[in-house]
Amino acid sequence: MMPGQRLQGCRSLHLNEDNGRFALLAVLIILYLLCGAAVFSAIERPSELRAHGRWNGTLLNFSETFNISLQDLNSFLREYEAAIAAGIRADALRPRWDFTGAFYFVGTVVSTIGG
Repeated sequence: MMPGQRLQGCRSLHLNEDNGRFALLAVLIILYLLCGAAVFSAIERPSELRAHGRWNGTLLNFSETFNISLQDLNSFLREYEAAIAAGIRADALRPRWDFTGAFYFVGTVVSTIGG
């Protein structure tokens, strides 16, 4: 190979200054996000485990008190969660999507995102 020749593959690895800065910024942002996720997880995970343990104790106590199997109780709670996610409310004083509720939602969207 002649001294002035380059390998074709090396040309594609060359970054100009702007692309290099962008790549460095992207790497730093990813590292920052990874560190933030690690810190947040280390702080929040023990609390989540304690809350989960308390909830399991409450379910077991309820199950024993009212003679309901844990499987039936969990099935009922999954149905309840689905109903809440669908917008069904226990106190149906007014529908969730009546005109005033819909008007409020549209106003919030327009004022936040723009029209």
